[in-house]
Amino acid sequence: MIRISNLCHSYGSQELFRDATFSVNSRERVGLIGRNGHGKTTLFRLILGQERQESGTIAIPKNYRIGSLEQHLSFSKSSIAEEAACGLPPGQEHDYWRAEKILMGLGFQETDLQRPPSEFSGGFQVRLNLAKVLLSEPDMLLLDEPTNYLDIISIRWLIRFLRAWKGELILITHDRSFMDSVTTHTLGIHRKRIRKIEGSTDKYYDQIAAEEEVHEKTRLNDEKRRKEVELFISRFRAKARLGGLVQSRVKTLAKQEQKHKLERIETLEFSFNASAFRAKVMMEASDLSFQYDDEHGKLFEKLGLTIAQDDRICVVGKNGRGKTTLLKVLAGVLQPGSGTIRKHPSLEVGYFEQTNTATLDPNKTIEEEILYSAEACTQQKARDIAGAMMFSGDDALKKISVLSGGEKSRVLLGKLLVSPNHLLLLDEPTNHLDMESCDSLMAAIDAFDGAVVLITHNEMFLHTLANRLVVFDRGQFSIFEGRYRQFLDEVGWETDDHSGRSNGRRKHGESIIVENKAGDKKALRQQKASLIQEKSKILKPLETRMAELETRIEQFEAEVSQKTQALVDAATSGDGLRIATLAKEEQALKARLNRCYDELDSVTREFERKSEEFAQLLENF
Repeated sequence: MIRISNLCHSYGSQELFRDATFSVNSRERVGLIGRNGHGKTTLFRLILGQERQESGTIAIPKNYRIGSLEQHLSFSKSSIAEEAACGLPPGQEHDYWRAEKILMGLGFQETDLQRPPSEFSGGFQVRLNLAKVLLSEPDMLLLDEPTNYLDIISIRWLIRFLRAWKGELILITHDRSFMDSVTTHTLGIHRKRIRKIEGSTDKYYDQIAAEEEVHEKTRLNDEKRRKEVELFISRFRAKARLGGLVQSRVKTLAKQEQKHKLERIETLEFSFNASAFRAKVMMEASDLSFQYDDEHGKLFEKLGLTIAQDDRICVVGKNGRGKTTLLKVLAGVLQPGSGTIRKHPSLEVGYFEQTNTATLDPNKTIEEEILYSAEACTQQKARDIAGAMMFSGDDALKKISVLSGGEKSRVLLGKLLVSPNHLLLLDEPTNHLDMESCDSLMAAIDAFDGAVVLITHNEMFLHTLANRLVVFDRGQFSIFEGRYRQFLDEVGWETDDHSGRSNGRRKHGESIIVENKAGDKKALRQQKASLIQEKSKILKPLETRMAELETRIEQFEAEVSQKTQALVDAATSGDGLRIATLAKEEQALKARLNRCYDELDSVTREFERKSEEFAQLLENF
């Protein structure tokens, strides 16, 4: 448990926090949100003592241990298992089974455990650091973007692990669905202030939006009233008989706190440029296969995929199984070992690969990189796109060489916006965006008037966008014709027991077949039907209650909005009695609204937990 009081910190002229006060109490799991560059990682560094705050106090109990995810990669042991075991707390140094359990959950295979860490990619080495900090069992975990190098299977495992975490947690992530699945509270950095609320990120953003709306309405009314008072003073200052009234208004004006217009906060707002496409089918891949060398075998074989005009195809599965390679083959960056890809002659494809920042010229400016991406691009258009990518004004003249990895990734996105496209191929475009920018990207993809093939581990994107799925596992694939919720309900994720078996399910071509170990198919079908019936019986009331709560929330929000407007009107007219009455009524409504939000959050978590339990049970069939 920690308590932070009156924290102030800045870098030169850039102020990050001002008089920040909050605490993290026993068993709380807190999601830390805020735009990139607003101080989330800096707050972690201050808590860890890696930086010294300008003023304020950070109170941490004696012997209270804080564990954090290290991005620095330095290993001393000869194997993955031994290195992970270094994280075990005193007295448990030889409990290798605990280290193996965590490593398996984070995506390592049994055959990996005796291999040296140096043989693994940077992403897997970060996973190893994550395993070490989870094994160390600190009192508090500070996790900064722990999902960046995890695949969807490992992310789902980490959600279950953190839900069961008995200590405190502060989490930074751009993945809103991951955060809301894990946390009990939201801690936001907004306009140099830090605020903590109980509940989800949606609840936090709704509160901020409502308060800023009231602030702006009140400011405009105050401004109008101030001008009226100033006009009265100027007109009647010279009239002796009105001197008392004039002086009274002068004093009132002096006492009145002047609200300032809220500064506009830059956010990533853009849309992809689509051009009209007449044909129904854009691209058709038949019998594709690919392998990098004989030693590692084929990543996929006999893969067939048709991409139609309105498709939103999400490519999902474990890392290293062929997702990025498939996108490169579809983009023409790699040639398939066998098979054919037929494209419509007029098809224009936009391809985003987040690791492809090496293609940027370090000597060019951001504006120049965007400008020279297409012949039709003008300097003004390049400036506009740079602004949309949060490089406004002179920032567009920065050299590529001075940009961070995340900034370079935004430049690559900007280059993709220059030319009109019919088909977008996007490989994990969210990794270097903050939560607000991820929301903008999701909206832009949803609104794109063309087809999209997207690699993502973000389940909010999957639920919102996907109408078809390409699922990779153990070097094979399946095409699922439907939405992600349907996939979870009807198929679910395959649980890997790390011994080469697949719990009765194997994949063959583009279909998923369930083996009957006992040989009694009829009995298995009856058991599965009974389980599905039980699932409906348990989940249906929860769904009904969620719908009821959402309806009540909409009603309460409308009533709160009406009360707020009435309160603004009363404040304008100076009716003190009505202001007091309305304020009490508004407060009571907000309390009821917050209770509804809390219950909805609780019921939603219960629904997700039960859904996951049934999905795991159904996997055995």
